Amino acid sequence: MNFFLKPGSIFRRLVGTIANLKLAIVLLLAIAVVSISGTVIEQAETLSFYQQNYPESPALYGFLTWKVILAWGLNHVYSTWWYLSLLILFGASLTACTFTRQLPALKAARKWKYYQKPKQFEKLALSAELNQGSVNSLTPLLEQQNFRVWQQDNALYARKGIIGRIGPIIVHAGMLIVLLGGLWGIFTGFFAQEMVASGNTFKIQNFIELGPLSASHIPDDWSVKVNRFWIDYTQNGDIDQFYSDLSVVSDRGEELKRETIHVNKPLRYHGVTLYQTNWSIAAAQVQLNNSPIFQLPVAKLDTLGAGNIWGTWIPTKPDMSSGVSMLIKDMQGTALIYNQQGDLTSAIRIGQSVDIDGINIKLINIIGSTGLQIKADPGVPVVYTGFALLMIGVVMSYFSHSQVWALEQDNSFFFGAKTNRAQVSFEREMLEVIDSLEETKSTDVPEPSLKCN
Repeated sequence: MNFFLKPGSIFRRLVGTIANLKLAIVLLLAIAVVSISGTVIEQAETLSFYQQNYPESPALYGFLTWKVILAWGLNHVYSTWWYLSLLILFGASLTACTFTRQLPALKAARKWKYYQKPKQFEKLALSAELNQGSVNSLTPLLEQQNFRVWQQDNALYARKGIIGRIGPIIVHAGMLIVLLGGLWGIFTGFFAQEMVASGNTFKIQNFIELGPLSASHIPDDWSVKVNRFWIDYTQNGDIDQFYSDLSVVSDRGEELKRETIHVNKPLRYHGVTLYQTNWSIAAAQVQLNNSPIFQLPVAKLDTLGAGNIWGTWIPTKPDMSSGVSMLIKDMQGTALIYNQQGDLTSAIRIGQSVDIDGINIKLINIIGSTGLQIKADPGVPVVYTGFALLMIGVVMSYFSHSQVWALEQDNSFFFGAKTNRAQVSFEREMLEVIDSLEETKSTDVPEPSLKCN
């Protein structure tokens, strides 16, 4: 007994297994579930973020902790090896199904032959035997129904809706292009975050995710300048919207593009998209008596979840032995001054001043920082092309592929037809054709024998 299989046989079995419809459905569901998890679980955040939001005790849903998220790569789902493996396996399944099922089905639909025996009509879903009729009288009736007709001696064949057989192939091609576009974006794209103060210029360098082939897509001949960052507040003091006035600047200092962005209105330049996502306070500008204006950096304080507060220290003596603390809650222009004992001494707004220990402290300005998410995904045009093909293929798939045969033999006229969808409407259409054929008969001719399977 030969226990060894030939390589060709192994390959055919493998292709048959991959092309299995149930496997494709399971893979598609797995990709959908994983994609949903990547939407629910925040992606590309810091370790402290996951430790704070997904603690070990109590674990979310009893099992989801920051250790589980990091161990399984759920903080960057779309670039994990197992997610990419699912995409590749699903793409292989679609490809195998296309070549083993869809293309042969199209080839079979394009091949046809005339029916030369009455028994061949018995297997059709709709068939009739008429005592009178001819292929010559049937041809114009079918052409009126948009059939393409072939005739040979006493036999006829007609079909329409071959586009319905092409539709599934276009759907598969569109899905494969979407997958290829997604993979291309993962391997060649990048994701970065920057926190930049007003007036500063930066190059993209704080990468969170970086594809292995993304080096050629990282801009090195232009930078981004934050001309100004500001926040609009409601009458209740809540944030209404925050804005960033950005300029794309060449290495020679030329302004290539300028645009004001806000949430849901990014800046796009040469395949790179800059989104407005966050904000902070970078510095406070103060003046002591008639001194030059000092720009003091501020730091965000830990308020244990009680809100955002930034603070800085202002020296009131040249030897730095004494000073006051300044706390800033937002960018509405108000700052609180505390002495060294921690007592609140005054509250000032931009342009106002206060005397402390014989020093006139004037608040000149509060400098904000814009939080930007920067993304490049070269696969997006490919994905859009795939989706366009997918929609076209779905529409094409709704066309019915219908076929009609007819045969004149022994003073009888045999008629048969079948379709792959919309059976009821197709039967009505064919019955109308038969009725039109019968109108050519004399009134004393018996009714035809009609069979609908």
